[in-house]
Amino acid sequence: MSELRCYVFIDKLQPQFASFLGTVAQGFLPVPDQASLFVEVAPGMDIMRVTDVALKATDVKPGMMIIERMYGMLEIHSDSQADVRRAGQAILDALDLKEEDRMKPEITSSQVIRNITDYHTQLINRTRHGDMIVPGQTLYVLEVAPAGYAAIAANEAEKAANINILEVRAFGSFGRVYLGGEERDIDVGYRAAEEAIRSINGRPGRA
Repeated sequence: MSELRCYVFIDKLQPQFASFLGTVAQGFLPVPDQASLFVEVAPGMDIMRVTDVALKATDVKPGMMIIERMYGMLEIHSDSQADVRRAGQAILDALDLKEEDRMKPEITSSQVIRNITDYHTQLINRTRHGDMIVPGQTLYVLEVAPAGYAAIAANEAEKAANINILEVRAFGSFGRVYLGGEERDIDVGYRAAEEAIRSINGRPGRA
């Protein structure tokens, strides 16, 4: 039986996060203001059936389907929130599960680094797929499990504040979000990211 690790609906992709997904996704690329759904299951290969069900249920496009060592992740999106929600319900029905059967996310690390140094920024900029961070700015890093919940954390942070999305990794054992910007903006954005994670209900479970 499939384990539903992450199931999270995003009502409106923010411009930076949508553009970031367009940089890293290998499927059909989302654009700002579309609705999106991130689903993560175990075992990883079960994401094949999840993808099949979603694409046959309604008119949604797959942005990412990633199968890694233990888990599988799917991102779908559409201009229509209703279509994304219907596809999500079809997935739940096929798995004989409810949305509440997902794992409740756990924040495993949350750090704000103020007045970041020049060499530190170089290390981050070499590995990021989004915006850059420059010396003197503030860096925020979040680690969450299951990984897929990193997506809504990044999107909600951008909704709340004028932050820069440096990197979002929404698959694997842990999800990670890297944000940069002015101190006052990061202070607002990181709280929105954490609140988005904490507001998600679900069953307790180990990452």
